[in-house]
Amino acid sequence: MTRELFDLTDKVAIVTGGNGGIGLGIAKGLAGSSASVVVAARNADKTVAAVQELQALGSDASGVSLDVSDEESIKAAVAETVDRYGRLDILVNNAGTTVRSRPEDYEAADWDLVQDVNLRGAFLCCREAYPHMAKQRGGKIINIGSMTSIFGIDWGAPYAASKGGIVQLSKSLAIAWAKDNIQVNAILPGWIETDLTAPLQERFPERHAQITARIPDGRWGVPSDFAGIAAFLASGASDYVTGTAIPVDGGYSVY
Repeated sequence: MTRELFDLTDKVAIVTGGNGGIGLGIAKGLAGSSASVVVAARNADKTVAAVQELQALGSDASGVSLDVSDEESIKAAVAETVDRYGRLDILVNNAGTTVRSRPEDYEAADWDLVQDVNLRGAFLCCREAYPHMAKQRGGKIINIGSMTSIFGIDWGAPYAASKGGIVQLSKSLAIAWAKDNIQVNAILPGWIETDLTAPLQERFPERHAQITARIPDGRWGVPSDFAGIAAFLASGASDYVTGTAIPVDGGYSVY
C-alpha cells in the first residue's frame, strides 16, 4: 500500500530546467517512481544528456525546448508534451536565474530579467498546465523557491523577491485550484552543490566554511537530495498537502 502511494506509473511530468543541478535531481526522483519525464530547457546538448540518464532509469523520457521568459515557448512546450503523451499530471517549475549585485547597483533590466524568468515564467507555466490538469480532475505543481524565500540577501534582492513571490504564488494557486484536485506546493532549497554555487567554494573558501558550519547536517546538499521530496509531492502520498513551502536545507533555516 505504501509503495503504491508513491507510484507514478502512467503519470507525465514536465521539469523546467531539468537538464542539470536540482532540476535533474528532481527529474531522476520522478523517473525512479516510474513517471514519464519531459525535460524542458534551453540547452539542447544538456537536455539530450539528461534524457539519456532518465531513460537509463526506465523512464519514457523526452526533451523539449523551453525558454520560460517567452510565453509562446511555454505554450509550445506544454502543447508538445500533451500531444506526445496525451496528458500532463505533474509540473515542476525549476528554471531560474539570478544577477548578483548590491541593490543600489542594479539596472532595471536586471530586475526585470530575474522576475520574468523566476516568477512570471513559473506563473505562465502553471497557467498553461492548468486546463490539462483540470480536465483530468487532478494534478501536482511543484514550484522551486529558495531559502531566500524566507531570508533576505544583500547581493540578490531581485532573486529573493522573486522566490518570496514563488511561495505566495503557490499558496494562491493552491486555494484557487483545490476545486480541481490540483495540489500546489513549493520546495525551498538551501545551500546546494551545483555548477552555480561551485565558484563560491573555489573563490571564497572562508564563506563556504561559514555556511557549512551553520548547517546542522554538517554538509551542503546535492541534487539527489531532492529526489524524495519531489516524488512525495508529485504522488498520491501528498494528496492532502497543498499550499506548503518545504525547506530542503539540512536544517539551515531553523538554526
